[in-house]
Amino acid sequence: MEEEDTRDYSEPCVQCSVVNWGLTDEGRFYCKSCHNVIERTKEVLTSDVVPNAKIQSISRGFRKRKKIDKGWEWYVCEGFQYILKKQAEALQTLGVCPQMKDAILCNFWRRYLQKSKQAYCTTPVSYTSKTLSISDVSTDVDSEPERISIRGLSSFSESDGDLQTESSFGYVSSIGKASARETTSVCSGSVDGGSYVLKRKKGNLRMSMPMTLSFCYIALLWLREPVTLSDLLRFVIDGHIPYLNAFQYFPEEMKLYGVDLKIFHVESWPVYEDVHNKMSELAAFLDLPRFPAITDSCFLHPNILCIKYLMEANLPDELHNWTCRVVKKINAGETDFLTLDPVNKSARKVKYDVLAAAIIIVVLKLLFLLDDQYEWLLANLAGKRNQKNKEGCLWFDFKKWYKIIKKSVDVEQKKLDEERARCLWKCEKPLFYSAKEKSVVLKKRQMVVNLQRQFGALSGSRQVAEKQSPSSFQLNWAEENTDGNCFHGHILEGVLQEKGNSLTTMNTKYWLCTVKLCNEKICGQLTHYKESNFPQSYQFVLNLFSFLLRVPASLIHEEVVGMEMYCPNLLEPSGKSNTQTVKITGKEPRGG
Repeated sequence: MEEEDTRDYSEPCVQCSVVNWGLTDEGRFYCKSCHNVIERTKEVLTSDVVPNAKIQSISRGFRKRKKIDKGWEWYVCEGFQYILKKQAEALQTLGVCPQMKDAILCNFWRRYLQKSKQAYCTTPVSYTSKTLSISDVSTDVDSEPERISIRGLSSFSESDGDLQTESSFGYVSSIGKASARETTSVCSGSVDGGSYVLKRKKGNLRMSMPMTLSFCYIALLWLREPVTLSDLLRFVIDGHIPYLNAFQYFPEEMKLYGVDLKIFHVESWPVYEDVHNKMSELAAFLDLPRFPAITDSCFLHPNILCIKYLMEANLPDELHNWTCRVVKKINAGETDFLTLDPVNKSARKVKYDVLAAAIIIVVLKLLFLLDDQYEWLLANLAGKRNQKNKEGCLWFDFKKWYKIIKKSVDVEQKKLDEERARCLWKCEKPLFYSAKEKSVVLKKRQMVVNLQRQFGALSGSRQVAEKQSPSSFQLNWAEENTDGNCFHGHILEGVLQEKGNSLTTMNTKYWLCTVKLCNEKICGQLTHYKESNFPQSYQFVLNLFSFLLRVPASLIHEEVVGMEMYCPNLLEPSGKSNTQTVKITGKEPRGG
């Protein structure tokens, strides 16, 4: 219909010189390319029965609108439902099991709505009653109130259509629709946005943007997908999974303003511990049964995760034998220890990726001590041996490994910092709250984009590279290269010695990270990581895995402390009984 009304007008746009006209709701012509609105309006020729007259009039906003001017009524849980759907679709694009979206995540979401009494229950919680007192909207007590039903789903795939289709999603309010509509115009675009941010009752888990990632992770964990929490958050930060300004995927009719922005707009990246803690709370809140067992063949088992991180950290393959021995000593490979059981509140909620990184660090301490002295002594011996005997397997040189890894991490960290500095926290999709504002807002947005492009060309700034395909590895080391930067095939000769039928470490000392523990019971942490208390080599290894997992170094350090505190037999991984514990203070590294 719009094409028929505009095809007779072939004048190019004065701003972009493109002939691509459309009609606003008021009947005015606007350019679809640059959103420039002109004074020309649609001419309507009518030949109604008027004696001896031919009436020609100009249409001024009499076109029938498909939706109400300020959008349809919607609820906060519908907004989160849209975001969860988009996140699940993004994960499926990355290769996650197809049943994750509809069979797992959708069921968890419906269970949450029922547990929180937002839907699928006989007496849903009313969110709009408190909001009405703010807006002073009165209802006729003699009239029977209309029930408001929000749009539901039997699966996320079935919610692709028009959201205005009513279903048995549940009645969430008993006030009149007219009253609810008046309330939304005062406080927020959603019906219940104003009351949603109020303090909730104890035990009622509030939905939030980080909680959407907890939903995704709990579904991945149920399916035992090869995606750790650090991988999930990295995909979010890299833009492969909707999170920042995810509300831009809402339909145009779901208006977002006021309190809604506090709910859906985020100005910081998700924090690992926050998402993990919310995942644990969510599993308990949903009363989920014991999750499928994490066995030694699952990706999340520490023996398999250690292989991944040893490869990414460019460490020798022989270290995997020692990580397996440590896993066995501390019973970290037991199914009961690794499997999430929300019913058992005393069970530990394992951080699989952080645990694997901590195991590798403990092994490095057992073999190289990491006291800023012993590892450099071994490096000098390995360097001299490799210069004399260049044929055969090379000995692992800690000093050379340190320099290569530091250079690579510094380059990647600089790229990451530049990408974060260029991050636009403001939504690229302009927000408008009525049809009258649409053309004006779009025109202003187009002007901003044009100015940014022009100033970018004048300043000579390089264009942002296209988004790369996601990968499980941030650092890749090819064994075929001839520059000697890959240490996977290097051997631990000079670090190990034969004792009977087994190999033991040359090092007979070990220093504990538990020298300084936190005495404050309110804190809830075992220790606080202060760099000056620890050797530089230990700090470097911590920072390496902190970069790979994109978590604070203190989180990995706390995992190492926990292993050393609660597993005293950790100090005899090779059967030695003469392992000495020594006190270590921070020193300057010899190999820096």
